[in-house]
Parts: sequence; structure tokens; C-alpha cells
Amino acid sequence: MGTTTYSPIQTHRELLEAAYQEIWHNGFRAASLDSILTKTGFTKGALYHHFGTKSDLGYAVVDEIIRPQMQKKWFDPLLKSKNPIDTLMHLPRQFTQEEIEDYCTYGCPLNNLAQELSPVDEGFRIRINAIYREWIAANEQALSQGQQEGTVRDNIDPHGSSIFIIALIEGAIGISKSAQSPAMFQPCLAGMGHYLEALRPRRSFRTEI
Repeated sequence: MGTTTYSPIQTHRELLEAAYQEIWHNGFRAASLDSILTKTGFTKGALYHHFGTKSDLGYAVVDEIIRPQMQKKWFDPLLKSKNPIDTLMHLPRQFTQEEIEDYCTYGCPLNNLAQELSPVDEGFRIRINAIYREWIAANEQALSQGQQEGTVRDNIDPHGSSIFIIALIEGAIGISKSAQSPAMFQPCLAGMGHYLEALRPRRSFRTEI
């Protein structure tokens, strides 16, 4: 429920968190503002004070929740890694069982919005594309650094490989969502692992991430 003492920052955050869950579970167009207000205990006046339109609320979810999540889970670990192959293999495996079940039930929040809204809403498309480009750039920079460190083959294209790796991850989540089964997720991870191993130089050894 909403806070007893009115706090603009807390109200803003609670509305965003509830909207994120509603949009992730139901899609943006089917997301119910009434459901968001019921979960938070706030009024429509409070909602429209912070977000002028439903689209403004959706844009804020992308900017203030989804992008920071991606930054924490994917971009920062890659940019700090000395061995991107080890890091890329580790990141999907650090998901908790609950997170895996959520992804396999509801899909990737970013990709869901890309599929639903990129063709019809330029505001969403620009924001979503910017996050994907940032993800690609983080992968590319990490792979390039790995080439300099000798942990990644020097004859691969970091940019093309980065795009392909993201497609593998998003595809794994999408197939698992379609099947509504975490059992589909593990074989996809295994296949990605085989691809990543092929990016190592011959006779290379794993290092600490």
C-alpha cells in the first residue's frame, strides 16, 4: 500500500514498481491503471501528478527500472570483466530459480516491449533500441578487451558476435516463455556455452572473473 506520510519520491517509486510488474505480466496496452492504483493505494490524482499519461508512465518504467536493471545485471559486469567469455557464461547462471521461472512465464521485460511497441510507438522504440545498443556496446567492448588480454580469439568480429550473443539470450527466454517451461531454458544455455567456448583461443585457460 502507499505510504501514510506523503513522499513524492516514494510515491513515484512505488507507482513505477507496480507499473513495471503490471506491464511485465500483461503487456503495456493491456496494463490496467486501476490495478496499479489498487496495489499501491494511491489515487488517480497522485498517478497523473507524477505521470501525465499512461505512455509517460511506460516510458519511465523503461528509463528508471528496466535500463538500470540491465546496467546492473549485464552492462557493468561485462565492462569490469577481464575474461568476457567466463563472464558471459556466468551471468545467465546466476539467476535464481525464481527469476528463471519468472522469465519463463512472462518473458524478458525489454524484449516483450520491443515486440509489442517498437512498430507502433516511437517513444518506446527509441528507448528500447538505446538499451539494446548499450548492451551490444558493452559486449563488444568486453570482447575487444578480451582480444587484447588474449582470452578471446583475435579473428572474431566483436560487434557481430555481440549481437549474436544477445540474440541467443533473448531467444532462450522467448522459447522458454512460449513453452511456459524452465526446462527449455537450460538446453539453450548449454548451446550458448558451446558457442562461447569456441570464442576462446586454443589452449586458453579460464581465469577468475
